[in-house]
Amino acid sequence: MSDWPTGRLLSTAARLVEHAWIEALGRLGLTHAGLIVLHLLGPGPLNQTELARAARVQTQTMSRTLERLEREGYVARVRDERDQRRHSVTRTEAGTAVWHQAGTLEADVFPALNDAAVLRDALLGIISASSARRW
Repeated sequence: MSDWPTGRLLSTAARLVEHAWIEALGRLGLTHAGLIVLHLLGPGPLNQTELARAARVQTQTMSRTLERLEREGYVARVRDERDQRRHSVTRTEAGTAVWHQAGTLEADVFPALNDAAVLRDALLGIISASSARRW
């Protein structure tokens, strides 16, 4: 691997990290989308439309994510008293607990780096440059 081009190394690392992340979240009964929702609900309740907008996904996609989180007991949906068509979504105690558990996953799953800040800065630079070319 030492003679692989940087792009191939980055691509391989990204795939392996993604697989490890999915597996670790799965052990908690979460998906990446579910983790995002639990994060967004930290400050307080939001409705499905607000969650979808904040997560930058379609409302139908958010609906499926909320259904799964609700089955796991991580969120609760309560009908909005002002607008009966809407539901307010809150993070449950179990959702808060799993959110905190997920907070240590990165350190648990990925190898310790001598200088993680340098890697993060390099990755942000790659993402920024690549995004600028795409858009």
